[in-house]
Formats: sequence, C-alpha cells, structure tokens
Amino acid sequence: MDPLTHLMTGAVLSRTGFNRKAAYATVAMTLAAEVPDLDVLWSFGGPIAAFQHHRGWTHTLIGVPLEAAIVVGVIWLIHRWRLKRSNPVKQLAPIHWPRLYLFSLIALLSHLLLDWTNNYGLRPFFPFDPHWYAASFVFIFEPVIFLLLLTALVAPALFGLVGSEVGARRSPFRGRGWAIFALTGILALWGLRAFERQKAIQLAQSGDYNNAQVLRVTADPYPINPFRWQTIAETPRFYQLSTADTLSNTLATNPQADLFHKPPTTLATLRAKQSWLGRAYLDWSSYPLVTDTGADPDGITTVTFRDLRFMYDMPFLSGREKTPLSGAVYIDADRRIDHMEMDGRIQR
Repeated sequence: MDPLTHLMTGAVLSRTGFNRKAAYATVAMTLAAEVPDLDVLWSFGGPIAAFQHHRGWTHTLIGVPLEAAIVVGVIWLIHRWRLKRSNPVKQLAPIHWPRLYLFSLIALLSHLLLDWTNNYGLRPFFPFDPHWYAASFVFIFEPVIFLLLLTALVAPALFGLVGSEVGARRSPFRGRGWAIFALTGILALWGLRAFERQKAIQLAQSGDYNNAQVLRVTADPYPINPFRWQTIAETPRFYQLSTADTLSNTLATNPQADLFHKPPTTLATLRAKQSWLGRAYLDWSSYPLVTDTGADPDGITTVTFRDLRFMYDMPFLSGREKTPLSGAVYIDADRRIDHMEMDGRIQR
C-alpha cells in the first residue's frame, strides 16, 4: 500500500484504545506502521538494487521484532530529550515500555497485512520460505480505504470544534468510535473484495479461449470498484487478459490487444534471465513476459521484462506501452551485458 495509508492505519489503530494504555502509543504506532518501507534506502544502490530488496527482510516476520525495538528505542531517546528540558513531561497515559513494544509490533504487522492484500505481494517467511504471497484483492492505492482512515482521523477534531462551541466537555482521548468504525469498514471491504475476486476467477476459468487448455488463472483488482477485475488466463501457447464484471457476470476482452503469445526462448533471453535483473525479476514475477525485441544497428539486443499482472488498461497508468515494474537488459553481440534498466532508470 501507499505510505500515507500505512501511516494513517497506525494512527487509527492507536485511537482504538492503545493510546490510553501507554504514553507515546500514537507516535510509536504511526511510525511503526511505515517503518518496513525504509527498504526504499536501497534505491541509493540503483533501481535494480531497490527492486531486488523492496519488501525484503523489513517485511518479514523475523524482521518485525527488531524493527519494533528500533521504534521503541527512538521513542525512548525522544523521551530522554524531553526530560532534559526545563518543563516537566506531562502524560495522559502511563509510560510503559513493554506495552509500547507490543503496540509497535501490532502496527508493524498491520503493514505486512496491508501489503499482502495487493497483487505485488511480500515474503513474510523469508529466508526460510522465499515464496511470494499476494491476496490480490486490493489495489496498491485504494481510495475507499484512504477515505475511511482520513475520516477517522479528521472527524473527531471537527466534532470537537462543534462541541467546544456549545461548551461540551472535551475528552482527552477522542475518536475511538470513529477508529473502530473505519477499521470495521476496511475489514468489510476486504471481505467483499475477496469474495468478488473468487467470482472473477470463476468467470475467467469458464471463458472461451479457442478451445485451448487453461493452465491457470488469476484476477487483479482495480481501485474503488470491487466488481471490476483484470483477469489473466494462461494456456500452453498464450496469455489472455480480460476484464471481469462480477456484478453482471460478464467477461470482456479484446482478442488483438489482450492476447499475448508466449515469446520464444532465444540466446539473448537466456543470457538476460541469468543477469542480476533477470534473476531478481523472475524470483518475484508470477506472470513474467520476457521478450527479445531484436538487435539495433549497433548490435545491441534488448530483452524486456514485464509482468502481466500490471498491464492495466487505466487512464493514469502508462498501461501496455510502458508497463509499470518493467525492466530491460541490453546485450551486445558477444552476449555480454551492456547495461540494464528498471522502470526506465539505468543501473549504474
């Protein structure tokens, strides 16, 4: 999920009652809910390094306890700094470090749970199990979830202003009901989306693919609308993309634009798959499309890596022409790697 959704999730979780049990709970849970995305620091090593380590050990169950300790350590340093100030520290809740550590663990696990719901996936059991797990029923940014969380954070302040106008007594811990409402709404949305995804998969399984054997199918979410899905059906010779409408039980496809024949294996694709980018990409991608696009006048052959799960036909995405999370390996006439790119950025 996007960083703002993670941060707001931590803050809303705290308001369900954790902030009443330990001082600094809101700060700790808000920070912890986004800490796993510190793997973005790998981008300093280049785009392929960033791709390889994205949702790496910081998104694992063995990494969570260490990250919680780091969060609590940072809060402890802030607390010590506040104690050195002339004014005494006033807390509405008791200072309880073991509880704060436990609350940080909960917020960190919320990050893993949210990332699991989309189709990029994560490896929570790495390094013991390198398998990627993806529920694929929520888009990478879901406006409905965003609005639920935002409402839970903003509404108590707005109603507090109204209450102050009429002289109502202000509670030191506001927004618990709104927080529970938002989280309950998210769980309900997840349930609906998971149910509709199974219907989309069933529609894809029953589709007509010119009598070709269907090896496997999947369904990937669109934002906002829980009844619209992109489906992928794999046959021995091609992949067929379709748009499933589970409300009307229809499956729409364009036989020309949505049909992708499996590219032939060439010496260039074999070499590209052995490259740094190739190994990282094939380790992650569950529907890879590795294509030898031919050599240019200088003898450089381009091999592209795309994932069919992200070939969305959407206005604000680059879509089929320039698929998000795509890479390229450039190979010279001697079958040596000339250079590599990830999302258009050259690996230095």
